[in-house]
Amino acid sequence: MTMLALTLLSPLLAGLALLALRRAPEMIALAGIGLGFVAALAQLAGIAGGETVQIILPGLPQMPLRLIATPLTAVFSILVATVAASVVLYAVGYMRGDAERPRFFGTLLLFVAAMQALVLAGDWITVLAAWELIGFASYLLIGFWHGRAGVASAATRAFVYTRSADLGLYVGIFVLIGWAGTSEISATLAISGTPALVAGLLLLIGAMGKSAQVPMQDWLQRAMAGPTPVSALLHSATLVAAGAILLIRAAPMLPGGALLAVGLVGGVTAVITGLIALGERDLKRLLAASTASQYGLMLVAIGAGAPIAALLHLIAHAAIKSALFLGAGVFQHDRNGTGLEILAGAGRARPGIFAGFAIAALALAGLPPMAAFFSKDAILAAALGSDAAPWLLPLALAGSVLTGAYMGRALNVLWAGAPGTATAPVPLLAAGMGVLVGLAAVLGFGFGALEEFLSVEVEKPGWIVPAMGLAVGLGGLALGWFVAPARLLGPLLAPSQNGFAIAGGMDALILRPSLAIAAACERLERALFEAVMAVGRINLSFGRAARSADTDAIDWAIFGFVRRTFALGDRARRLQSGFIHRELALTVIGIALIAAALLAAPLYS
Repeated sequence: MTMLALTLLSPLLAGLALLALRRAPEMIALAGIGLGFVAALAQLAGIAGGETVQIILPGLPQMPLRLIATPLTAVFSILVATVAASVVLYAVGYMRGDAERPRFFGTLLLFVAAMQALVLAGDWITVLAAWELIGFASYLLIGFWHGRAGVASAATRAFVYTRSADLGLYVGIFVLIGWAGTSEISATLAISGTPALVAGLLLLIGAMGKSAQVPMQDWLQRAMAGPTPVSALLHSATLVAAGAILLIRAAPMLPGGALLAVGLVGGVTAVITGLIALGERDLKRLLAASTASQYGLMLVAIGAGAPIAALLHLIAHAAIKSALFLGAGVFQHDRNGTGLEILAGAGRARPGIFAGFAIAALALAGLPPMAAFFSKDAILAAALGSDAAPWLLPLALAGSVLTGAYMGRALNVLWAGAPGTATAPVPLLAAGMGVLVGLAAVLGFGFGALEEFLSVEVEKPGWIVPAMGLAVGLGGLALGWFVAPARLLGPLLAPSQNGFAIAGGMDALILRPSLAIAAACERLERALFEAVMAVGRINLSFGRAARSADTDAIDWAIFGFVRRTFALGDRARRLQSGFIHRELALTVIGIALIAAALLAAPLYS
């Protein structure tokens, strides 16, 4: 239980301390992320020893909040912790000299804590809370350099796109909880039939937003406005991974119709965003489009009924893509830009960094014996053996060819051209990248042990699937290296560079309408505020008039009457002197007056 708590609390408390103290950001960040990594590793070891840990916290009535360490959630947790630790190490070198380092590292650690809460959540309420927190933290990270042109709009676009799709997640979770009568994830996954189909399709909508699946892929490329460590973290094992993680965990519940929808969305995304990546003119945007494409392949595996294949590719992609982004950050550091024309030959100035980038690129293309070779073969085997093979297999093969093509193009650009000069050495950047490159190269050899740990087995393909995978990987790399994108894409070049936006794309269909609705709501709120203030001012006028009437009229009359009463009483009191002769005189006078009145009465009758 202690390790489970530390996995989440270490980055959380370190992040809060940084935002509060604004001192020693690098030291606090490394300590927080390092302790979290050690805790996640110890937690994984405990699970391997047969230990299952759960923390139950107060929540809604009959719906407690749960953090749970199972074999699957422990694997997700160590994946997040490993990538985060490497990225933070890299960021220490990348962000040196930035005056806002405490804010950067504080927000980054809060994001990591929220991601750990998401992958370790044992109930849907915790999932929703963590989902919201990673969305908010990613908005802050993408918009970190908010003073620069275009950064604020990129952060807003990412936030609006993902928030629009989150409606599907909310409704889907409400369906699950309402039907199962509990928010515990393991219990809700037992439902079937129409409720499972409806909930599965709604969860798919939520996953499409976070994992940038067609037609919601555009925000991811624009999110490159953030610092390179942010891109590396968000695109590998955290924000964009959240959609795939959600569907992997929900896979046991998904019926055939939902699985087919998941597979088709993923396959179409793998092809469309692969074409976008091939037509890109900016390295970081190319890698961003590649991220959406690779998560599309993961959804193909889930749709084919093999979530374990999706998990293997998620793990391989996390190391590969974060290494690629960190390498791109070094080249950006040298050339002050990420445009492919600017970066031409940048790899020759830094052969060590280029070698690491190349290893990661070849791994992503699926060349043996690197990590994605094994995971892509598992995806292709799953697609081939699926009932929807006529649909899923061609899409998976096309996505794999395009993966090799855009990575081959990137390698060609970085190597061809004048080398230029490199800036000062960046040992911390190289160290953070080196860890991830090493993982990208060797992780595949541990997939067998991972399958045994999770008590699942990947379908073992015959020779045809590895041959197919190797052929499409090598073929794609050759096309990307030797053939210009204009020739490869032909009439698709312009649409790919425009992000295949139809009728204005999602900007026209989601972003601008959402912003227009928000602006209208703001105007309505201001109008209501002014109306309420006007009513308030009228009420205050009535109040002042009432107060004036109360003090100047009613109070004057009442207090005047009281004063006169007191004065009359004072005068009457003087008549009570206590002297007998005066009392007798007053009595005689009274009797005389009464007698006079009685004698005078007949005169007026």
